[in-house]
Amino acid sequence: MNSMSGPDSKNSIDSTNSPNSPYGSVQTDGNSRAVSVCMLKGGVGKSTIAVNLARQLAAQDHDVLLIDLDPNGHASVGLGYDDEYHNTEETIGDVFFDDADPTSVVYDTGYEFDILPSSEDLEQVEREIVVGDVFQPSALLKREVVDPLLGDTYDYIVTDSPAYRSRLTDNALVATANLVLPLAPGNEAMAGLERTIERQISPLRQHMDVDVLALVPNMLSGRIDQQTQDRQLLERLNSHDSLQDRIPNFARITDWEAVDAGDLKPSPGIRDRTSITKAYGERKPLLDYDPDCDQLTCFDELAHIVEAGEVVRHG
Repeated sequence: MNSMSGPDSKNSIDSTNSPNSPYGSVQTDGNSRAVSVCMLKGGVGKSTIAVNLARQLAAQDHDVLLIDLDPNGHASVGLGYDDEYHNTEETIGDVFFDDADPTSVVYDTGYEFDILPSSEDLEQVEREIVVGDVFQPSALLKREVVDPLLGDTYDYIVTDSPAYRSRLTDNALVATANLVLPLAPGNEAMAGLERTIERQISPLRQHMDVDVLALVPNMLSGRIDQQTQDRQLLERLNSHDSLQDRIPNFARITDWEAVDAGDLKPSPGIRDRTSITKAYGERKPLLDYDPDCDQLTCFDELAHIVEAGEVVRHG
């Protein structure tokens, strides 16, 4: 496993505080860890997963920081940080280039985790990265934010990355080295995954270890006992031997014959729910908007995957 460990991290205990958790006890590996939610394709729900992953980690009594590196600022706005997004007086650019303390641009969300929000001038910050740090333009986030804070101040750091290849995306991957990759049903689903591996992950693996912790089918709504796009995505993920260790339990299907015969009627993947959409509109994580939503079990498993550094099979 690739991880950044900090001394005396709290997450070495068995932890399962979420009321929706299917886990009786999950032994974590004792390491603090940073993780990026990324995919070189828009519309796959990266920000939703990043926000709710951070929230579920916080629900396990961890200190968590969410870093919004997407210039669109969906995660920041979705947590009510509209003013901070439009206020460019002090941003992560000041941390990168002007020696500002990273905690000076960090805010308490009120939902048991902190956020370093995006800003509308983040694209300008990205352009300055190339000029401002010629020798290590992809290591700024690691050097200036993640290394100083991970392990001492935070047990886990989650980044929401842009949906395109950029210096910001590279910074997120270099700083975290652990990835959660969301996929949404559609003709381009696997193409987006292949693009992310070829253009982003493989080049970095020539210089460092990069670990894909989980592949997450997201925004599913159709039946899987018929040839829907949901089924096509799940079949392709579950049929690749090399991907099996990266498929969460909530998305794993091993007996398609039983599904077709009607003996199994699962609803795998993170499903479309009105509560997820409404939670964004109310500027809240899902747990705080609708603590009874059935999809919280998925986000809870993602949190445990990040804690353990790998998918942990049930039973």
